[in-house]
Amino acid sequence: MTKGKNMKKRIYLSSPHMSGGEMKYINEAFKQNWIAPLGPNVNAFEKTLAGYCGVEHAAALSSGSAAIHLALVMLGVCQGDEVIASSFTFSATVNPIKYLGATPVLIDSEPETWNMDPCLLELALKERRAKGVEHRVKAIIVVHLYGMPAKMDEIIEIADRYEIPVIEDAAEALGSRYENKHVGSIGIMAVLSFNGNKIITTSGGGALISNDKELIEKARFLSTQARDKAPYYQHSQVGYNYRMSNVLAGIGRGQMEAINMRVQQRRDNYEFYFQNLKGIPGISFLEEPSDKFYSNRWLTTILIDPSEAGISCWDLQDECKKENIETRPLWKPMHMQPVFSSCPSYVNGVSSELFNQGLCLPSGSNMTDEDRGRILEVISIKLKR
Repeated sequence: MTKGKNMKKRIYLSSPHMSGGEMKYINEAFKQNWIAPLGPNVNAFEKTLAGYCGVEHAAALSSGSAAIHLALVMLGVCQGDEVIASSFTFSATVNPIKYLGATPVLIDSEPETWNMDPCLLELALKERRAKGVEHRVKAIIVVHLYGMPAKMDEIIEIADRYEIPVIEDAAEALGSRYENKHVGSIGIMAVLSFNGNKIITTSGGGALISNDKELIEKARFLSTQARDKAPYYQHSQVGYNYRMSNVLAGIGRGQMEAINMRVQQRRDNYEFYFQNLKGIPGISFLEEPSDKFYSNRWLTTILIDPSEAGISCWDLQDECKKENIETRPLWKPMHMQPVFSSCPSYVNGVSSELFNQGLCLPSGSNMTDEDRGRILEVISIKLKR
C-alpha cells in the first residue's frame, strides 16, 4: 500500500531494536561460512542466556513454541494426559499440549498479577484427585504475563505437594525477577522467546533453560532430529528440527549486550504512561504488587472502565489506529477461544474482564520522546483531559 503524503509516522507496539553489536557476530558467521544450524554463536548465546537468567544450562531453539513442545515431550506428556496451564495467555502456550494429544486444563487469573490463580490451581488438583485422574496431570505451565512475575511461591508450594513439575513460560519476561531471582530459574524448566516483538530478538527463535543438565542435553538431542551416535544416520527416537541457526544466534549475542538497557527503557515507558495517566477516572495499570515483583514491563497495559472513563478500550484503539499508532487488546483467554472452549477450565471471571477492558500501549525500547508525547496527546484528547 502506498504511503500517503500526509500519513503520520507509524508508531509500532513493540518493534525490534538493534544494539549495534549484532553485525560483528553475524559477520563472523559469514566469514567462517558457518551459516547452518549450530555453531560458535549458538554455543556462546546459550552460555550468555544461562548466566543472565541464573541457571546452569540453556538450549537455543527455533521458537518458544518449540521449547514448550520439547519440555512437555521430556516430561512424558502423551495422549490422554493433562497439562494445567494459564488461560490468560497467547495460544502458543497451550498449542503444544494439543500437539501431543493431551488435554489442557485452563486456570484463570488472580487480579494482582493477572497470572495463574493459585487458589484455582489447587481447586483443579483437588478435583482431579477426587475424580481419580490426578495421575494424568503431567505438568503445570505458568505464564509470566506481559513481564509480570506470577506468584511463584504459592504455585511452587502447591505443585510440590502434588509432585507435579512446573514449566515457566517466560516468553514475555526476560529480565523480570521474583524475590530477586530471574523468572525462568524457579521451575524445573523455562521457556524464552526471541520473536521480533520481544524485549530482545533473534528475528525468530526461543530457548529452553534449566538447572538440570540432563534435560537440556536431551532437548539438544531431540531438537537436532534425535540422531544417535553412530557412523551413519540412525534414529531410535522421534526427533525435531528445532535448533537455532548460527546466524540468528549472532543477532542474539549482540542483543544480549544491551539487555539491561532494554529492560530499563521498557520500565521507563511504563513510568511515563503511569505518571501522566494515573488518577484519571476509569484508567488503571498493572502495578507490581510488592517489592517481591520486578517486571521487565515488556508491554505497558491499561484498563479502561467505560462507566468512569466515558470511552472503552476499543474506542481508544480505533482512535490510535486513525493516528497510525499500533495498540493491541489484551489476550483473549484460552477458555474463551473456540479451539479450546471444550477443555476443562477453572474460571473466576478475572481474565474475561481484563480482556474486555484492557489495551496494550506502544512499548518499544526505541520509542522517542516525540513518539510518547504523540501517544499521550491522542489518549488525552480521546479522554477529553
